[in-house]
Amino acid sequence: MCGIIGYIGERESAPILLEGLRKLEYRGYDSAGILTMGSEFHLQKDKGKMAEIDFDLKGLPGKIGIAHTRWATHGIPNKSNAHPHSDCQGRIFVVHNGIIENYQELKRFLEEKGFSFYSQTDTEVIANLIELFNRNNNFLESVKMALDRLEGSYALAIMNSNERKIIAVRKESPLVIGVGDNEYFVASDIPAFLEHTKKIIYLYEKDLAVLSDKIEIYDSNLNKIQRPIDAIEWDAEQAKKGSFEHFMLKEISEQAEVIGRAINQDKKIIFEIASAIKNAHGVYFVGCGTAYHACLTGSYLFSKIAGLHMNVCLGSEFPNYEHFLKPQTLVIAISQSGETADVLNSIKVAKAKGCKVISIVNVVGSSLVRESDKSLLQHAGPEICVLSTKSYTSQLAILVLLAYALAEKYEEGEAKLKDLINYVYHLTSVNTRNHIRQLAERLKDSQHIYLIGRGMQYPTAAEAALKIKEVSYIHAEGFAGGELKHGTIALIEKGTPCIVFTSNETEKEIISNAMELKARGAYLVGIGPRNNEIFDFFIKVREAEEANSICQIIPIQILAYQLAVLRGCDPDKPRNLAKAVTVK
Repeated sequence: MCGIIGYIGERESAPILLEGLRKLEYRGYDSAGILTMGSEFHLQKDKGKMAEIDFDLKGLPGKIGIAHTRWATHGIPNKSNAHPHSDCQGRIFVVHNGIIENYQELKRFLEEKGFSFYSQTDTEVIANLIELFNRNNNFLESVKMALDRLEGSYALAIMNSNERKIIAVRKESPLVIGVGDNEYFVASDIPAFLEHTKKIIYLYEKDLAVLSDKIEIYDSNLNKIQRPIDAIEWDAEQAKKGSFEHFMLKEISEQAEVIGRAINQDKKIIFEIASAIKNAHGVYFVGCGTAYHACLTGSYLFSKIAGLHMNVCLGSEFPNYEHFLKPQTLVIAISQSGETADVLNSIKVAKAKGCKVISIVNVVGSSLVRESDKSLLQHAGPEICVLSTKSYTSQLAILVLLAYALAEKYEEGEAKLKDLINYVYHLTSVNTRNHIRQLAERLKDSQHIYLIGRGMQYPTAAEAALKIKEVSYIHAEGFAGGELKHGTIALIEKGTPCIVFTSNETEKEIISNAMELKARGAYLVGIGPRNNEIFDFFIKVREAEEANSICQIIPIQILAYQLAVLRGCDPDKPRNLAKAVTVK
């Protein structure tokens, strides 16, 4: 995943593009570049994070431009591989998010026709392919002819030295248009231009938008079409760090408010989805990463509260179940961004079999929203940190509501969640963070951390392990408590940190599992309603029954953040990771 920002209007483009890149750095951060056009093209790019690149804005004149912050897929991070990329004549420039799967074949084809290449990227192929077809001087048709040869996913912003316009196009990668006063923006995510306009045009699959002194949108056959202008509800301040050192800590601290917004759902939609679940013959939860852990928790909730069985599947593995899918099957896809490639591919598989698709998603207008028969919005607000924190809480809260709606006890579920709000404020308070920091100091040099839970604490352990390893780079694994003795306990030795999630329901059995760890020298950390003499460190989290998963993950989010800071890692931009995985 990479970040794209483009601007055309009456202001100097370079400062706007630079600020947009800074707001998109969570999408890609190994190199960056800016291209502007005045009387000619002006290009600056280099490897490194935004803070490490010294852009000279005076050397970037012009009121039109495109820019990019990169997360490498093809080619190592260096200046040559940084975007924007041009054709070998320097007449056409492209910024690209996605992967061109047949780029090697296309590169050989172009080399045979005399084109040369300077980078290791697949993106350079696109610019040269457009130049190949640009002999008739119809820029839009040339782009269309090039796109017809591409296999894979892409969001593109393209400029031509002969015309003052930007062509924006998307296929399986996000791209949105911002509509300002006599100015237009194109970006891979809304925060890039949110301080300038809240008017949004969401590009649909294979749309081509031409931005000049107006906007024209075409379908893949170059038929002119109309797309609605929507108004985004987010405030620009929500996408800023404010007084927080990192977005991760800010977003952890917002979770009480997020629960409140998750509760404030349209009950009609909740009950329509509940009805669809009841009437379906087979229901699948589908998600990736953190959203998959929400799916797994949802399966426990629906079983316990509503007495319903839910299938749970990773987005990348879901196509292997296509033989079981029928028109009566319901697929519930969960995704923060609504742009996760594996989830979108799962939806295509499901729809090809005639299944109904419902999504739980945070980003209005995202691909997943448009591909779903019905969507339930999380209302978590913009999540800038690469790690999902508040969006996970929102997903869990919505699943609690749905489970209680299915059990015809909606008000009871709503009351449980409302009761959590003040307590979640406590869990994210400075006092709690200071207590957990003591644990982070103890664990910061660990090589391995193991986490166990039973029942709904098992997916919590899995999500907690994910949080620790993706931001602090400490190896962490989450297990069902009963699985330890089936192999993993062989790894436990004196001083090995093990985190134990307890609840009123699972306490006796999970403490027995913890005793097995203690007997082998483990350093035990307890998280739950009651301390136990076997714990070396304890974080009290009150009993919240079906909402335990919401409360108990928050201390680990804080721990993961503090481990990252103590180890010198960037919590907002962990290495090798991207916010939305838009490639398979």
